[in-house]
Amino acid sequence: MNRFDITLAGEANLDLLFYGLPDDLPADREFIANSMALTLGGSPAITAHNLAALGSRTGFITAASDDLFSSMCIRDLTEAGVDLSSVVRPNNVANTGVSVLLQHRNSRRTLTYPGNTPNLRFEDLDLKYLASSRHFHLSSYFLQEGLRKDVPRLFAHLKRKGLTISVDPNDDPLGAWGDSFLEILKHVDVFMPNEREVCEMMRDSDADRAIRRLANIVPLLVVKRDVRGALAVEDGRRYESDAVPVDSMDAIGAGDSFNAGFLHGFIKGWPLDRCLRFGNLTGAYSTTAPGGIEAFRNRARLDEFLSTHSLVDAGR
Repeated sequence: MNRFDITLAGEANLDLLFYGLPDDLPADREFIANSMALTLGGSPAITAHNLAALGSRTGFITAASDDLFSSMCIRDLTEAGVDLSSVVRPNNVANTGVSVLLQHRNSRRTLTYPGNTPNLRFEDLDLKYLASSRHFHLSSYFLQEGLRKDVPRLFAHLKRKGLTISVDPNDDPLGAWGDSFLEILKHVDVFMPNEREVCEMMRDSDADRAIRRLANIVPLLVVKRDVRGALAVEDGRRYESDAVPVDSMDAIGAGDSFNAGFLHGFIKGWPLDRCLRFGNLTGAYSTTAPGGIEAFRNRARLDEFLSTHSLVDAGR
């Protein structure tokens, strides 16, 4: 019996969100936001939190600095039911990372201090802990500077232990998408980029063609397409699921919340069309409150939302 359904490793940071800002922000001016929120951020942390909120047994290894922001991250993850018994305490002075997200009417600006994110290394990971699971998920690949070169080594070890592996690459800030990234895909069972990322990594502006090419590289390709929902390609067969309309506050963490919903179903052996539908539901639900996790902190509202969309108890 595995201890966990899913294990993850990566950053737990804070997101500071400002709403109601004008699109134009000239220098040396003060602008007034109409609301704000301070919430758990970092793609791996959001995914772990929301997996646990959905009922998946979730273990997470993150680097936790000795500061107030880290204690807030640990509190929110623990309250959701994420196991943090193998948390890493880095021997350096880097603080917990913070992203400041400025929400405009038609766009968003993001300013990020990565903090201790680059300091998590392969040597810090409790491999036995990560392997005591059915599945391992990695995101923010390009931000994991201390871990990145050893990702193939980590994946090979977990595959030998019988785990399936999923990856959401998130963006490459340098836009390089080099050969080292494509090399890790040979270990990946489920690859979960968004449509823009697919085009960038395949160097192809035609999304459908880029998706077809990438689907020949990975066993299961899952592509998030924003307001057009999501699609999956497996063994040449394509599945599509429409987006779920909701009154949205912001889309921060919506992709990570989609991942949580999809993987929650995937490890249960649900059919792909159901996994896609559930991912779209959880991704949409996350947008109804600030940031990536706030909606999932209200379990009663989460259950009501899922039940309203004809997934009574969500198969949980």
